[in-house]
Amino acid sequence: MSQEITKEQIAAFDADFGAQRANRVAMNAVTNNGLLASAIRREAVEQDVHEYSISLEQGEICNQKQSGRCWMFAALNTLRYQVMKKYDLKTFELSQAYLFFWDKLEKSNYFLESILDTLDEPANGRLVSYLLTAPVNDGGQWDMLCNLIEKYGVVPKTAYPESKASSGSREMDMTLTEKLREDACILRKLHKEGTGLDELRARKTRMLGEIYRLLCICLGEPPKTFTFEYRDKDNNFHREEGLTPKSFFEKYVGVDLSDYVSLINAPTEDKPYGRSYTVQYLGNVKEGSAVRYLNLPIEELKKAAIAQMKDGQPVWFGCDVGKHSERDSGIMDLDIRGLEDLLDTRFTMTKAERLDYGQSLMTHAMVFQGVNLDENGKPNRWRVENSWGKEPGKDGYYLMTDRWFDEYMYQVVVNKKYLTAEQIAAYEAEPIALEPWDPMGSLAVVR
Repeated sequence: MSQEITKEQIAAFDADFGAQRANRVAMNAVTNNGLLASAIRREAVEQDVHEYSISLEQGEICNQKQSGRCWMFAALNTLRYQVMKKYDLKTFELSQAYLFFWDKLEKSNYFLESILDTLDEPANGRLVSYLLTAPVNDGGQWDMLCNLIEKYGVVPKTAYPESKASSGSREMDMTLTEKLREDACILRKLHKEGTGLDELRARKTRMLGEIYRLLCICLGEPPKTFTFEYRDKDNNFHREEGLTPKSFFEKYVGVDLSDYVSLINAPTEDKPYGRSYTVQYLGNVKEGSAVRYLNLPIEELKKAAIAQMKDGQPVWFGCDVGKHSERDSGIMDLDIRGLEDLLDTRFTMTKAERLDYGQSLMTHAMVFQGVNLDENGKPNRWRVENSWGKEPGKDGYYLMTDRWFDEYMYQVVVNKKYLTAEQIAAYEAEPIALEPWDPMGSLAVVR
């Protein structure tokens, strides 16, 4: 058989296309309306109803705008829920920009320490090339958020509001990336010239001083103390002065973050169930806890998430949001589009194969705020709080079918009280270290 595409092959392809009337109909629809819009299945939209047997109350929908802070918004949305319940608030928002500031500074240090750790690796090798790809991307993981809160606390959004650079981070990220790549180049050059590690770290500290100044210019100086003022649902006014970010978290949020663990569903051969995993060179706070997951069958993720919501608590999760998802209606459903019928083809990869061959990975974090259980107590659809503002979906909420959960859900964070003793022991065991580019670390490299 020929290795190249021949004229005879093209003629055969063309004849085959012209022989099917449906191809002309599909071509006219897609060229005028676009591929995905032409494939929307009306019956799926009609069947996916935004009603749930378990539905938690929540404040106003947040908007991460033009930034990759989904993981941060989702985590703070689960935590603000505690503040709203505790202090009887209609709505409330913790400052995402505040943790964004410290995340950028900590990631800068983490990146430069990773460069110091790989000084003798070739600059064009896979590892260093990977580290240089995105030194301070916007993405992150639950454990990284916990590290930030434990070190820096949290503040209300009123104490540190959004800036142009936090709502649209591209320009700041480009500038930080250029500076940090330059810093990496300098450190590696100095190492080749014989400079010792102590002197390199002293140089790194001066580099971080530049990064801090850049962050203050772009995001504003983070508050050391502040006054918290609010009105409760009965319109009673409250004020507390002299709060620090850490004292605010302790008093107003009061969640023991160490109680929460990450469960993943990665059904690939290299990740046996019932084992804990971490990802090399994935983190932000150098002295903080490493990212850690427990890999379990998908039904175990569902069971834990439902149990937590039955107790009135939302659930942070990570998924591949762009697959079989329709933004306007906010529907995540394997049947939302009839691409196979429209294109007369089949897509047959399993969840494991999609992970192994780069077709799927974690791209977005959101929050489960409810679930619909059928007469047998089984879930058939999930209520999803997104962070893209009120316009997409139903007032900012998405609907996820249970079949979609099976195929494109990868992670939930739950209180460990919903796990068995065996599962907790497996989570706490020495984790298997995955490669830096493993798809289970992809949420943290969202740009």
